[in-house]
Amino acid sequence: MQLAFTKMNGAGNDFVLIDNRKGNAVLSLAQVVHLCHRQRGVGADGLILLKPCADDKADWAWDFFNSDGSEAEMCGNGARCFARYVSKVAGVNGNISFLTLGGIIRAQIDGSIVTINLTDPVDLRLHETVSLSVGESQIHSVNTGVPHAVLFVDDADEAMVASLGSEIRHHEHFGPLGTNVNFVQTLASSHIRTRTYERGVGETLACGTGVTAAAMTASRLQDFVSPIKVDVLGGDTLEVSFDEDLNNVRLTGPAEFVYDGVIEI
Repeated sequence: MQLAFTKMNGAGNDFVLIDNRKGNAVLSLAQVVHLCHRQRGVGADGLILLKPCADDKADWAWDFFNSDGSEAEMCGNGARCFARYVSKVAGVNGNISFLTLGGIIRAQIDGSIVTINLTDPVDLRLHETVSLSVGESQIHSVNTGVPHAVLFVDDADEAMVASLGSEIRHHEHFGPLGTNVNFVQTLASSHIRTRTYERGVGETLACGTGVTAAAMTASRLQDFVSPIKVDVLGGDTLEVSFDEDLNNVRLTGPAEFVYDGVIEI
């Protein structure tokens, strides 16, 4: 089967997007993994399928898969890319809404810059002590559409993202579904740098829900004032804003087209 696709990236977090409004693309887990494989497929952190919203709660809906084939509730960078993709293939501009497993996401499109309104955060937990291979560690956590753990470090470049990120991601403290893991360095007032280890992917160049979790946690622990700037591994700076009660959450950043193509699967 030949499959048309679009490759996009949001702050370096890259995705394969497919127009599945007619429901013709029924993909197996193996096919999702193949498409996301960087040597044997297109290569991406995730795969997103555009589909109609069945119950009219939103303008559109998506199916979102991590590169290992697992389904994810939400992805901030993916949501920005998806919004701009919809504006291209469906010919709509301005504001759109779409349904995800994490709830309804609303997006405002301004050229290559997209702002999304995330669902309100839940389960904010601060100052929890977790036993790790490096000893007792203080970890914070919050669900910003997907679960995130947050650790503050002196230098993000020196953080053991691969090894410690994997350990925390699978730690029983965050069972049974596990968690994404963010290593956060404070740069200045309301300005941080974040590296993220994502479930089903590993470390990525950026994670939208992760920078949101990091910014919210920093606001509570360091009295940061919204909006908060967040530098990511890919070199971009995202902006997270929210009300004092951590509601009305907005994430702003780039969503870029890379290329269109056709692949045999």
